[in-house]
Amino acid sequence: MSTQQQITFDRHEAEVPSALIAESLKNAKHTSYWLDNEDRPQPHASLHGSITAELLIVGGGYTGLWTALQAKERDPQRHVVLIEGQRIGWAASGRNGGFCEASLVHGEANGDNHLPKENALLAELGAQNLDEFEAAVLKYSMDVDFIREGALSVATEAHQVAWAAEEAEASGVDYLDDHQVKTVINSPDFLAGALDNKSTALVHPAKLAWELARVCRELGVEFYEHTQAVEISDAAGKVKILTADGQILADRVALATNVFPSLLKRHRARIVPVYDYALMTEPLTEEQRAAIGWDRMVGLADMNNRFHYSRPTIDADGNFRILYGGYDAVYHFGRKVRSSYDSNQATFDKLAAHFFGSFPQLADVKFSHAWGGAIDTCSRFFSFFDLTHGGKVAYCAGFTGLGVGASRFGAKVMLDLLSGEKTELTELELVRTKPIPFPPEPAAWLGVKIMTDHLVKADHNEGQRSAFLKLMDKIGMGFDS
Repeated sequence: MSTQQQITFDRHEAEVPSALIAESLKNAKHTSYWLDNEDRPQPHASLHGSITAELLIVGGGYTGLWTALQAKERDPQRHVVLIEGQRIGWAASGRNGGFCEASLVHGEANGDNHLPKENALLAELGAQNLDEFEAAVLKYSMDVDFIREGALSVATEAHQVAWAAEEAEASGVDYLDDHQVKTVINSPDFLAGALDNKSTALVHPAKLAWELARVCRELGVEFYEHTQAVEISDAAGKVKILTADGQILADRVALATNVFPSLLKRHRARIVPVYDYALMTEPLTEEQRAAIGWDRMVGLADMNNRFHYSRPTIDADGNFRILYGGYDAVYHFGRKVRSSYDSNQATFDKLAAHFFGSFPQLADVKFSHAWGGAIDTCSRFFSFFDLTHGGKVAYCAGFTGLGVGASRFGAKVMLDLLSGEKTELTELELVRTKPIPFPPEPAAWLGVKIMTDHLVKADHNEGQRSAFLKLMDKIGMGFDS
């Protein structure tokens, strides 16, 4: 690598010394900052032998945990069992940025693209879901660092200033001009902003998983960790789930495995794993904090297709840190989910360069953690559902990085589906329709590469979508958040 590394990002070329990048990442742990916590609960025992359950939940991330909690709220006497192949919250639920958003469809534009007739209703349901999420945090005294002060979308290209103004036409969203946006978060890149005051909260991702598990245990949910489901079948009016060293006979089953290969093989083509990466700074000094501002605890994202997201957090010692992630979304040929993909030095270097380019006043900041993980991506970029085995098995997946809040809604839908009754949620087009499956390899890999290339070109062409992107929009595989 040369002494100067040239990186294209946002609205200009930045030259960041490679030595600065290397020094900033030298001592970074390649593990999730959120999971690197001495308060992480000890794992539950694994399952050995045969048990029964009225409701079995497969998967110990947000979707499974919210399903368990809401099932006990609906019927406190119901025997609910949850199994997890590794540890509670160890995958996407413990590695994300902690943005808890109201949107159920990955943004208004994407909702309009895929479900135009229902998008307004889904916006209402998403706002309701976020309110109910907050109410549950308060009701159960969950220690999850929940902060609902909103999120700032920033224009980093001249043509995006009009987009910021358009976003600010919505209720509860303020337009910030070139000067005003820098008083919220100080970056020379930020030309304008739209500050949404109500539709986004921030949480500590791992604490959310651990606290949901705590509440579920207190409500009587039975947990087994290091217990991977390997097969599903009908069994005399019930559903049988086989594990490595046991089996469960259940009246109803909720499958919440998200990015991992579904027990329902017909849905494996609807999900591809895409890897996302993030950095966490070491604690900022008072001078560094003053240089950047960020007094309001709001989330941050830019308006590019290949967008960066960032957020502040206060650590256990009261120190201010900044998470910085996004931009690269890496798909590996063959759709494999592998721990070796969780680290990507090229992306870590790129994120560090972009961070210093956006915040040159923080050039002496170091990073304590650099990590990644797989996101369950489907072709419409938001969740889908299924009901199988004669109405006894429900499935939900496909959140595409926006599952912190939407997973609670997905859990609610699965419980409605398993009830066997028609409800407002079971009749939604969102619930009744499925995303287009991805093609087999090598077409899937080639398609993702072409899509990424065209999204990059759009970012460098004032957001103008190519004929290819317009075709993807038309056939239902386009993305516009």
